[in-house]
Amino acid sequence: MSFKAEYIWIDGTQPTAKLRSKTKIFEDDAKGAELPLWGFDGSSTNQAVGHSSDLVLKPVFTCPDPIRGGDGDILVLCEVLNIDLTPHASNTRAELAEMAERFAAQEPIFGIEQEYTFFDGVRPLGFPVGGFPAPQGGYYCGVGADEIFGRDIVEAHLDNCLKAGLRISGINAEVMPGQWEFQVGPVSPLEVADELWVARWLLYRTAEDFNVSATLDPKPVKGDWNGAGAHTNFSTKAMREGYDAIITACEALGEGSKPLDHVKNYGAGIDDRLTGMHETAPWNEYSYGVSDRGASVRIPWQVEKDRKGYIEDRRPNANVDPYLVTRLIVDTCCTALEKAGQV
Repeated sequence: MSFKAEYIWIDGTQPTAKLRSKTKIFEDDAKGAELPLWGFDGSSTNQAVGHSSDLVLKPVFTCPDPIRGGDGDILVLCEVLNIDLTPHASNTRAELAEMAERFAAQEPIFGIEQEYTFFDGVRPLGFPVGGFPAPQGGYYCGVGADEIFGRDIVEAHLDNCLKAGLRISGINAEVMPGQWEFQVGPVSPLEVADELWVARWLLYRTAEDFNVSATLDPKPVKGDWNGAGAHTNFSTKAMREGYDAIITACEALGEGSKPLDHVKNYGAGIDDRLTGMHETAPWNEYSYGVSDRGASVRIPWQVEKDRKGYIEDRRPNANVDPYLVTRLIVDTCCTALEKAGQV
């Protein structure tokens, strides 16, 4: 007997990386053993040149494969290494791992809200051929065939994520036809980023079976339509215990060059989405406020009422690298909380 392992990695495509994967077959006696390194052609993934193309896949996260569903079949998320086993330039996970370890005592956790849009060919699912649907308004968390498009794919994706053991905490229809969201977390920085990448792979793979594509384009339709984000919810132990730490974190995200340092790493095309309209703050301005979806960072009303909790960074695009966004937030906020003695 044998089982299949789908090795998944993030490539070097710019400005937005893509997911790649390939299958390795193991004999049953390999179950439970440490998975081996594996190689691939980096010249075909925008990660190497042809005359020196070998790169290495290092398994870092595994879960059951709900697509194949066989006995022992698994999904294997990998880091990309050079042949000397140092992190490849496209490997953003390695830096997050160092940052997460540095501030582990503060117990940072994240919940990421992943928005995405289904496309049927060149048009969003639910858009009529050669035209536009009714204006946005009734689609958000809607019900009915006149307002909801792709629910069968969404439910299949949710089931696949749950079978894989991913910490999916919810789903909902979004503001534009064919636009949806799932949430991962709250879990630690590395866990939320690893599981979000696997959930993305499962989204693309599940939609394949319906002959539909899913995109993380932050502004899939120009004009009076909401974009697609990855709102990032964050807290530390101190923030979950007191409101002063909440304010310290919000202020830290707005200090000096921090707003631009973050935004330029929050996903390609961010200026198309962060316009100051459609529940966004302008990309080049920083603000925070209670219950304010037009602010860069929102403090939920319940957090202000309870005087403890978490904050929501509303700026990250749907196509953001979760390793980058979590590393930046941990670095900025945990450093400020450490300096303020709020740990």
